[in-house]
Amino acid sequence: MTSLWLKNADAPARLRLTPGSRFDTVVIGAGITGLATALLLAESGADVAVVEARRIGDSTSGASTGKLSLLQGTRAQRIRRRHGDRALLDYLEANCEAQQWLIRFCEEHSLPVQRESAVTYAQTFAEKKAVRREFDALRMAGLPVTDLALDMPFPAQDAIALADQAQLDPAALLEALALEIEAHTTSIFESTLVHDVREGSGDDLIVETEHGELTARTVVIATGTPILDRGGYFARLIAQRSYLTAFRVAEPIPRHMFLSAGSPTRSLRYAPTPEGDVLLVGGHGHTVGRVRSPRHHAEELIEWTRRWFPDAEPLHSWSAQDYLPIDELPYVGPLLPGRNRILVATGYAKWGLTNGVAAALALTGRITGKPPAWAGTLASWRPSELRSLPTAVAANAGVAQQLLTGWRHALGSGRDGIPAEGQGRVERHGVIPTAVSTVDGVTTEISAVCPHLGGILCWNDAALSWDCPLHGSRFAPDGTLLDGPASHPLRPLAPPLDAANRLPGPRL
Repeated sequence: MTSLWLKNADAPARLRLTPGSRFDTVVIGAGITGLATALLLAESGADVAVVEARRIGDSTSGASTGKLSLLQGTRAQRIRRRHGDRALLDYLEANCEAQQWLIRFCEEHSLPVQRESAVTYAQTFAEKKAVRREFDALRMAGLPVTDLALDMPFPAQDAIALADQAQLDPAALLEALALEIEAHTTSIFESTLVHDVREGSGDDLIVETEHGELTARTVVIATGTPILDRGGYFARLIAQRSYLTAFRVAEPIPRHMFLSAGSPTRSLRYAPTPEGDVLLVGGHGHTVGRVRSPRHHAEELIEWTRRWFPDAEPLHSWSAQDYLPIDELPYVGPLLPGRNRILVATGYAKWGLTNGVAAALALTGRITGKPPAWAGTLASWRPSELRSLPTAVAANAGVAQQLLTGWRHALGSGRDGIPAEGQGRVERHGVIPTAVSTVDGVTTEISAVCPHLGGILCWNDAALSWDCPLHGSRFAPDGTLLDGPASHPLRPLAPPLDAANRLPGPRL
């Protein structure tokens, strides 16, 4: 499942890490947060390096919808309800500053940006109350949100709009950021998985990677969800996957950026391509690893689109992973309270482009001693989180249930032949839970136990991956790590088998 953005991208591969170097700051992760942080620090004169496990844009940032909006569905009312007016004002100011930073960067680097209205709409009569509450919250914050009468092919009972928002190609943005970083003689290392960060001698931190070590005075973890368990962020986040498909349609494509107020979520925008505009539809998300068939969710999104755009032709389908914070606000700041040498940024709740740049501004301000006035509201450790303890307890009760259910199923499952193409299942081989899958005619057997906290993996029949239902770690069929909080791949338990002739085949 390759995103529309990456399908059209032609970015050069970058070298993996050469160990032994020392930097002022090492940024782990080359998504929007990591690249923006690295650029801001490099512009301030710091010696910075970026370390990325795969390729730039291969994770969440390169799979996003590419929206830059202060109207974010029903997010404002949820923040206001949990934290009050002051916190909402700070959150919107942070996103506004980030939005303007991104638009300026795009203008300076000749990146196309479409200025359109963002729309939150009610799919049903029951969702109208949420639309009205969002209107009230944004009006309180001083944003010029307006009522909007819609005449759309899909159901829309009520709608509000915020004019002059923006949309872009996130992969093009990431590559432009990377090139600007390298113009400041800053190194970006790809294909370099970080395993750990530990204290070294003196003021040094040692970053342990699959290709060796490097040292730094400060480390920024910008990996979607932190790869270090210190601070327990995995228990303060809910990992979610959502689906996107780009369609070619004959009828005119709506020009606004739409997002439904209720579930299942439906997000719509147009996207310019060399062959003409396409319709991008996203949504139908779920908690990672906790549905029987992710493919069914992806297919439901396509069916919904074809119902209201009958001639819609799917061109590209993909999925993205996001992390919802238990108390609605992102976590940006020290990994542990009072210790500023290891910093994190996470919990963007599907609004990573603006929140990611806001996090970069806050992290850079913390490192340079000039944090934005709103940074405290997004702090990684804040007293207001105590009000979210019931949410945290409920979320982690679900984790415990998934752990027990997964092991009970794994220990009760026997061998059952080679899985069909595109399928996978967990079997017990002796006493070892084994994840067996067949992709592109090659059958692989790897450990079915997530190396993070021991959850039993589930097969994702949409992305063709192994997903952990505890905290969202994901692995390719051959065990390659795709998403954290795990920081190590899964080991193979047998040579790959060519499903056609039952002979060992090439590794995926």
